[in-house]
Amino acid sequence: MRKNTIQSISEQTGYSVSTVSRVLSGKAQRSRISQKAIDIIQAEAKRVNYTPNLLAQGLRTSRTYTIGLTVPGIDNPFFATLASTVIENLKLAGYHTLLADSLENEKDFESSLLMFRSRSVDGIIAVPVGNSIALMEEITGDIPAVLIDRYFEGTSLPYICTDNYAGGYMATEYLINRGCRNILSIQGVEDSTPSMERVRGFKDAIAAHSDKNIEYAVVGDAFSVENGYNQVKRIFSEEVKYDAVFAYSSTILLGAIRAFRELGIKIPEQVGLISFDNNGFLDFLDPAITRIEQPLSEIGRLASQTLIDIIENRHQDLPPVQRLIAPSLIVRDSC
Repeated sequence: MRKNTIQSISEQTGYSVSTVSRVLSGKAQRSRISQKAIDIIQAEAKRVNYTPNLLAQGLRTSRTYTIGLTVPGIDNPFFATLASTVIENLKLAGYHTLLADSLENEKDFESSLLMFRSRSVDGIIAVPVGNSIALMEEITGDIPAVLIDRYFEGTSLPYICTDNYAGGYMATEYLINRGCRNILSIQGVEDSTPSMERVRGFKDAIAAHSDKNIEYAVVGDAFSVENGYNQVKRIFSEEVKYDAVFAYSSTILLGAIRAFRELGIKIPEQVGLISFDNNGFLDFLDPAITRIEQPLSEIGRLASQTLIDIIENRHQDLPPVQRLIAPSLIVRDSC
């Protein structure tokens, strides 16, 4: 069987060996290679299951070609999809990924970073837990790091995240325009950037419609099924006092749906329901769920590319890439 090499990928795609090499080593953007060429070369590398010779590269560069990735809950569909996207992009650039689950716990997050350091990873992509930027900077030291999904206010670290403020505002304005006047907002981890920014967008959208006398409440403390279930059961057990619920994740949403069914409350006839996050299964629920979609593919691609650029240019003083990417509204039948 013929071994798939940069030479064979070059022959199949029609691009030069040097172009293929730059794309597969994560140097495409710096070399101003077109997105079309990048897509064709990466697709061919994936098709033939191209594997770079990491041992030879490591001997030349003193690298491990390993990236540490830590997320706060791999059992959460959002973080599972995010991790998968990052891993796929890093693989195409010739890197293996060491995955750690911090379990939404600061001690476990710290342990993950220490483990990455002990394994001599070339870089770290992290969904941070807690608010201690000093801790992360102290542990990672000179290891290139990129934050993803969450970031620290005022940080100099690069980050690639959803514009959660815009998403919170968009979801709330949609509910208001649909005639909702009593809205329950079920947030995730209270001190996480996504929750704080979604709450800020939620409240600002309501303030922008002050003439409509909208009543609201913000409750909850975790991106979990249990949180959604418990909040709905507690608040709706005696009466349907809200005409809409804004769930801050698909996990919170699933808990809320179960609670509504147990209480005999119909969606959307009695309560409208909108969620943050987009998962394919949401279209197969009854009713299909209106939701805010986060651009996970773009976030994973940009985070991976940003980290690789830092690794490749670590002796240059590059300005940190800090981007918030706009989400989008997917309208279905739940509100």
